[in-house]
Parts: sequence; structure tokens; C-alpha cells
Amino acid sequence: MATKTSAFDSAAYLDSPEAIEAYLEDALESNDPAIIAHALGVIARAKGMSQIAQDAGLSRESLYKALSGDGNPELATVLKVIKALGLKLTVASTHHAA
Repeated sequence: MATKTSAFDSAAYLDSPEAIEAYLEDALESNDPAIIAHALGVIARAKGMSQIAQDAGLSRESLYKALSGDGNPELATVLKVIKALGLKLTVASTHHAA
């Protein structure tokens, strides 16, 4: 008997604000724009891509394209999506005081 498997979808595990924050923080620590865009896309899917697109003032198709692995969203788009997700960016120094 063959083993049946299904594709892993991390969006299924983003079921709390804490999980979403941890997921996005990890993506931001990569400093890789493609990983960050992909993470925002996964979070948007977890919360409902159509609603996030509407809240961000974008079409669903353009949001999918911008947040795909091949997308390169403008900062304005990223900020709109973050706001639509109910999140905010914060800044912390990477240099520690002596």
C-alpha cells in the first residue's frame, strides 16, 4: 500500500497572532526580500487573500503576484499589506550599548 502525502502549507499553522508574529519576524531576520515577500503572502493566505487585498486597496491577482517568490513588491505595497494584516513594523538597533 502506497503512502499518501500532501503538500505542506505553512499558512495552516498561522492560526494566532503570536504564530503570525513569529513567522514574520523569522522572515525579516533573513534580510532576504524574496523570503519576506513570500512570508507576507503566506500570512495573507492564512488570513484570507481576498480580504487582505481589499483592505490594502489592491486586486487579489496583483497581491498574489507581488507576494509570490518571483514578485518584487514596492515598499508602499508591503506597508499596505502589513497594515491590512493588522501588523506594524518596528525598529530595533542591532548595536548594543556598552
